[in-house]
Amino acid sequence: MTEHAHGQIGTPQVPVCPRHPDRVSYVRCQRCARPACPECQRPAPVGIQCVDCVNEARARMPVTRTVLGGRARGGRPVVTITLIALCVVLYLAQRVPGLTVTGSFIFMPALGVQEPYRFLSSAFLHGGTLHLALNMYALWIVGSVLEPALGRWRFTALYLLSAFGGSVAVLLLASPADPSWSTSVVGASGAVFGLFSAIFIVMRKFGRDATQILILIALNFFLGFVFAGISWQSHLGGAITGAVLALAYAHAPRDRRTLVGVAATVGVAVILVALVVARYAPLLG
Repeated sequence: MTEHAHGQIGTPQVPVCPRHPDRVSYVRCQRCARPACPECQRPAPVGIQCVDCVNEARARMPVTRTVLGGRARGGRPVVTITLIALCVVLYLAQRVPGLTVTGSFIFMPALGVQEPYRFLSSAFLHGGTLHLALNMYALWIVGSVLEPALGRWRFTALYLLSAFGGSVAVLLLASPADPSWSTSVVGASGAVFGLFSAIFIVMRKFGRDATQILILIALNFFLGFVFAGISWQSHLGGAITGAVLALAYAHAPRDRRTLVGVAATVGVAVILVALVVARYAPLLG
């Protein structure tokens, strides 16, 4: 019995990965010296480090920000690409026979009171291939600049609230007494005009020549009066909403950017909802 116990005590302990105790590993992390299995190993300048040490070091790194307070993430504008993908997928769904995508998500003032989601869902639908292509091209060109500068959450808020603001303007400028109350509206134009306003304001803040952007905004807005089927009301609402948010985002004090950004986003959303409620209230009373 004594010899058997002595043999157990003298048996060397097999090193196992702390994250995966069922895996034996003789490779150790250069920082903490703990064993790390192949799944938990990360290349380091010398040897390897475990995933826990790498995550800890990454968390301690200072956050690099752009001149407007967005995280300097690098890489592709993820939100812009996601928005474009959603619009393309829904447009393809609109073309499938038997699906009622357009009828289910299109916006018109007459339907907004019963189905308020239409104020936003209509911004992801389009009336034709050219309509989609022009809006998505504008979204890519402007979004790929604004998203990294503003950061993802502020860019997302800017886009969605500009789209919402465009639909609200359509509602406010329509009347139950004429066909405008039952006129349907689709397209990301309101959101895109919000981005136009924002990039103009950002460029002006940093002393850049914004003449070309101003001409582009004026030209696109003018086309809404010339060609039938283009909602200048949506363009106007999106442009105003985007301008208000961009002024808050771009001119917020450096040490209060998050506070001002959140306050402006919530404030604009509350104002838009209040305008919708006020417009429908007499009709419901």
